[in-house]
Amino acid sequence: MFGLGFIGCGNMAEAIISGAVSFGFIKGEDIAVFDIDTAKSQALRDRFGVCVCDSAQDTVKNTYAVVLAVKPQVFPSVLPQIKDALSVHSTALISIGAGKTLDYIGGFLNADTPIVRVMPNINAKVGAAVSAVCHSNNVDEKLLTFAKELCASFGEVIELPEEQFPLFSVIAGCSPAFSFMYIDSMARAAVKNGMSRQNALKIATQAVLGSAKMIAESTAHPWELVDSVCSPGGTTIEGVASLQRDGFEAAVMNAVEASLDKDKKL
Repeated sequence: MFGLGFIGCGNMAEAIISGAVSFGFIKGEDIAVFDIDTAKSQALRDRFGVCVCDSAQDTVKNTYAVVLAVKPQVFPSVLPQIKDALSVHSTALISIGAGKTLDYIGGFLNADTPIVRVMPNINAKVGAAVSAVCHSNNVDEKLLTFAKELCASFGEVIELPEEQFPLFSVIAGCSPAFSFMYIDSMARAAVKNGMSRQNALKIATQAVLGSAKMIAESTAHPWELVDSVCSPGGTTIEGVASLQRDGFEAAVMNAVEASLDKDKKL
């Protein structure tokens, strides 16, 4: 029996499998996958030793839980295909689709199918994701523990009420892209001033990594940490003032709002 199945083998499925296998939660041979793009599923087989299935229904067979890792827009066509197989084989469904609620997913399935919603982020690839979990009423403690331990194998996990998932998907799911842009902008500014791209990117990346660690391990408010770096009349306060003049904080908040609005339309 396979411990875990994946329908859809895109970036997020790859990230979860990479984290789960690399950090010892599950062996590649205990994972079954399917994607209509056979090149994607075969790439996962070559890298992790997973079993490639011929269809979504085959992926469900003999699988404890199957992760639905297709785009949310595809749910209406995929869920009916696996509806009966999930019930017949007593397989639980784990959805990582943004914007699709438990009620929405359950509307395509038989009432006896346990559903867990998990929202991870792309940082699962390096074992540093943060994931949110919620579930339908018929999910037992064993399945919930399985889902949480899956998420914990590639980062942090937090149980949240479903109504907070849209906001979580933005500040956890979208923000890595925002952070990548910030790091790249810092590095480009350094290159503009004469530093090599390689050194600039390494320095900017480590500075952001260390700053995140400072916030995670400190009881101080972020602005207290900002103040601790700003000497009177110094370079840091000059840069902070420039960011504020250019609307840095407003730009970040607007990006969150824009992403949140899009999530609600999915």
